[in-house]
Formats: sequence, structure tokens, C-alpha cells
Amino acid sequence: MASNNIFSSFLISLRMKKRNIFFMVLTTILCSCSYLLGNLKLSITTITTTTNYRRTTPCNTTATDAVTQTLLDFQPHHLAEDLPHALPLARGSRFPPCSPKYSEYTPCEDVDRSLKFPRERVIYRERHCPEKGEVLKCRIPAPYGYRQPFRWPESRDAAWYANVPHKHLTVEKAGQNWVRFKGDRFSFPGGGTMFPNGAGAYIDDIGKLINLRDGSIRTAIDTGCGVASLGAYLLSKNILAMSFAPKDTHIAQVQFALERGVPALIGILASVRLPYPSRAFDMAHCSRCLIPWGQYDGLYLIEVDRVLRPGGYWILSGPPINWENRWKGWGKTREQFKAEQVIIEGVAKSLCWKKLIQKGDIAIWQKPTNHVHCKLTRKIFKKPQFCQEQDPDRAWYTKLDTCLTPLPNVSNITEISGGGPLSKWPGRLTSTPPRIISRSVGEITEQIFKTDTDLWKKRLSRYKQLDQQLAEKGRYRNLLDMNSYLGGFAAALALSKDPVWVMNVVPIEANVNTLGVIYERGLIGTYQNWCEAISTYPRTYDFIHADAIFTLYRDKCGMEDILLEMDRILRPQGSVIIRDDVDLLVNAKTIADELQWETRLVDHEEGPLVREKLLIATKQYWTAPATSQD
Repeated sequence: MASNNIFSSFLISLRMKKRNIFFMVLTTILCSCSYLLGNLKLSITTITTTTNYRRTTPCNTTATDAVTQTLLDFQPHHLAEDLPHALPLARGSRFPPCSPKYSEYTPCEDVDRSLKFPRERVIYRERHCPEKGEVLKCRIPAPYGYRQPFRWPESRDAAWYANVPHKHLTVEKAGQNWVRFKGDRFSFPGGGTMFPNGAGAYIDDIGKLINLRDGSIRTAIDTGCGVASLGAYLLSKNILAMSFAPKDTHIAQVQFALERGVPALIGILASVRLPYPSRAFDMAHCSRCLIPWGQYDGLYLIEVDRVLRPGGYWILSGPPINWENRWKGWGKTREQFKAEQVIIEGVAKSLCWKKLIQKGDIAIWQKPTNHVHCKLTRKIFKKPQFCQEQDPDRAWYTKLDTCLTPLPNVSNITEISGGGPLSKWPGRLTSTPPRIISRSVGEITEQIFKTDTDLWKKRLSRYKQLDQQLAEKGRYRNLLDMNSYLGGFAAALALSKDPVWVMNVVPIEANVNTLGVIYERGLIGTYQNWCEAISTYPRTYDFIHADAIFTLYRDKCGMEDILLEMDRILRPQGSVIIRDDVDLLVNAKTIADELQWETRLVDHEEGPLVREKLLIATKQYWTAPATSQD
């Protein structure tokens, strides 16, 4: 029995081995067939590919190269240009051209709307934006015959008449030599009310009183700027001025400044703060700007003090300065001018300013470098008292106050408030700003600042590859950055020595207020809510840059409203670069196409797998139709 069991087990084992061998052989045969079939297909592909490739490649390209290039395809197949687009619509169907009467339309400074507001303290000339239902949904036309402005520096002295068709300043200011008209263009001799010999000579006179050459004065503000001749000529000293004036009877003064390629905004000192941070400017200037400095408890000088940097200068020329020799031509009595100057001198002292010098028509005061001594004088000067628990950088529709903005605390009377002296220009551009060193701008560190600076150098290089007009030196002059963060884009342009200036905007909705940092770098800018129009004329900017602007304003206002405003302030044939999430840019491209922009989507610098993309666009040239007068 035992022998029978052993024999049976042997037979079963033998059968299992045969079955395993059978399966192994079968598997081997199938694998071999599969390999031979695949190899045959590869051979056919190789022959076909090599034959086709040889028809289109040089003789020294081998078949092996051809196979490698054809078969080893590592390229992504989801590029920005392949993204799906919305169904095509008739171009411009939603946004027809506006009437030619709107060719200079500035929504928040509209004259008809302004008349509804109080005349007291010229409040009616401040920003008063249209209600939601009043916003125009059409494209602002350029005047008939509009031409690209002259290139800088020629534009400083000339502008095309067709671009700003207003001759009234040539009549009203004829004796002051602001602007002249001849043929098809305006010329700007550099004159002004208080500098009949020209802005250049006037600036030289100031330069004899304070140092304008060593880079310690970089940013300036010119109140009541006229056609901004002071700002235009300060640029030769590497001083960047923010010029502003209201839209009033001299309707085109700021528009002339912008046509000249000089930084300017529509603005006025009335009831709200200027849209700039505290400690922004190295110098403030007024040349017969008609601002009542001594009235309302010195309210307007208090605002100048807020925006002046510690140790900054205030320069005043015109009434009442030099009233002893000038009073006969100014329309008031000697006693009136004398009293006016006494009031101004008193307000300046109450602000702890020191009067440095008065020579001829020019008087210069200097703000203290800290408030150690000034706090002691509050026992003498009962007002203005120091502001309590007030954000000095909050300046968007913020009411003016008669309290004095306190400077940051210091450890001793010789220390400069706010982090010590700023580096001189151009070193200021890349030196870490004091606000970052003192950690007063959120969590932004010195390392973040340096990384951001390097990042924008690389991005600017790619921008110039994508937009040949941006790469062409002199093609653009006026630039706008809608969401500037630390001013990295503007700094990269300055480092590359491009002959441009950038209006750096920090939206009031931004997570951190960085506009003070931008000014500490020697750049200029303003606050803005992009659900409203910016205080400037149509066709202000040659180029607009927008970083994550649609992400920031998602659910706050319509994308089409922001794009319409961009179209209003962009010159014909000007360009736009918008960075944002791909889904938002696909929608933005559809709207931009309807605005008759030439558009294309491209991938992020780091490749197609990054959700952020770039929308590159150029506004087409078109103008209002010709009239019988034209």
C-alpha cells in the first residue's frame, strides 16, 4: 500500500511539472511574438520617418537623429496658446466707440458731476466718481489725427496739436511762457509764473540754496504744477517729481504734462488727504500755486508735513514771498501780503519747521529729522497737537485733519526718524528700505525684498522678448504698474536705464500697504481702487502692467470695468502685459478681443505646468471720425 501511494504521488508531481513547463514555453512563445511584432512595427516607422525626414533636413542629419527627434517627444501638449477660447463674438459688439465728445473723458473729475458738490474749499474739484449705473460701457476715442507722441527727451519741449487740441493756454498764459503754438505742434519753453527765464534757470537758483546734485533729494511733489515744467527739468537732476493740478478752467494743463512724458496726476488739496503715504517726498514745491496755506488752521501745510520725509524741504515762491517788491502786481495791499506771510511763518514754526533761507522770490523751510524737540514745544504751540491712533499712511478718501502726524520714535535727538538716512540715488533703488528693516510692512523681510528684486530683473528680460515695443529703447515713456507690491518692475526698468518712468499703484485692497517702501526706493506712485477710474486723462500711458489684478478684484467689481478703464488710459498702439490665473485670463482675453486689442496668451516663465499665464495685448490705432472743422 505504501509503495502504491508513493507511486501515485510521483505521477501527480510529474504531471504538474509538465504543466508548468508547458505554460513556461507558451509564455516564452507569446513574449517572443510580441517582441518581434513590436520590432517589426518600429522598423517600418523608422524607415518611413527616415524617408520623410531626409526630404526636409540637411544631408548631414542621420536617420538615427531623425528617429530620436520623432519618437522621443517630451514637449507638453497643453500650452497657453492651445487653451480653449470662448465662442467668437462680433468684435466690439459689446463696447462700441463712445461719442467724440468723450475723447478727454475723466470719469472721477467730470465737470458736470462736480457742480453738484460744495464750492467751499473747492471740494467740487476733488474726485467724485460716477455711480455704477452711470459708468460708460464704450471705448473712448482718440481725437481725429492723433499721433504717437514725440520720443523723450524731444517730448519735453514739444507735443502734437492733434493730441491735445486746446489753444486756450497759449492765450491765457502767453505772458508767462508756459506753452506756444505753431503749425501742427505745441512747444514748451519752460516758463512759469515765477520763472520767466525758464524752469532750468529757476532750478539752478534753488540749487544754489540746497543741494540738488548729490542724490540726497530724489522724490519731489509739485502742487499746482501747471504744465509740469518744473518736473520736466528736475529730471535732468535725477529728481523724480509727482506733479498734480486740478481739472479746472486750465483744462489741459495735466494733459500737456503727460504728453510731454512728465509724471502727473489730476489732483487738488481740498478736504481729503493726497493719495500718497507719509514720509514719501524729499522735497515739496509750490510756485504761485494759489493754495491758501495760512487758512483753516494751517490744514494744507499740515498735509505737506505728513508727506514730507524727515529733513525734507518745502519751497515756496510767489505770493506772499518777496511781497515788499512784488505787491503792486499781485492785486492786494502791502499790509495784506505782510499779514499773509506772517501767518505762513507761524504755521511753519508750529510744525517745528526751520526756515533755512529766503532769497529773492524763493523761500525754503526744512522739516525736522525727528520730533524729540517738537514734542516739548507743544506746551508753547497749543496746536496742532499730535495725532492719536491714526494711520499716517492711510490716504484714500481720508479726511484731512488739523493734527500733526508724529514721526517714528527715536532713541536720541540726533537720530533720524523712520530708520535713519536713506541711501543716495541711485543706491537707494536696491538698498533695503528702512520700513522693511524696521519690519513695519507686514512680514516682508530683507531676504524677500532681495529675492523680489532679482525676480523682476528676470521677468523684465522675458517681457522684452515678448513685447518688442517694450524692448525698443525710447518707444515707451509713460508706464503704469497696476499692482506694484515692492516696485520690482519699475526698479528693474530703472536698473536697465530705460528712458521711462513708472506710476506705481498700490491698490487699497492689497494685503499690505507697500507704497511707502516704493517711495523709499526713490520711485513714485499712488493709491487706487481699480473699481474706480484713476485720476488721469485718456491715453496717458504707453504701457500697462498688471500682476494678479483680476485675482485681487474678483467678486469686487466686473472684469470688463477694469479692462475698459485700461483701454481708456492706454494710448493707441500701446501694450499691456497681464499676469494672472489661467481661468481668469481666458475670460479677460475674450473681453480684450471685444475691445479690439490684439491678444495672445503665453506660458509662465517656469513653463506650461504653472497655472499663472501671461496675456500680451496691443491696443489698435483708431480715432474719432473727421469733422468739418478737422
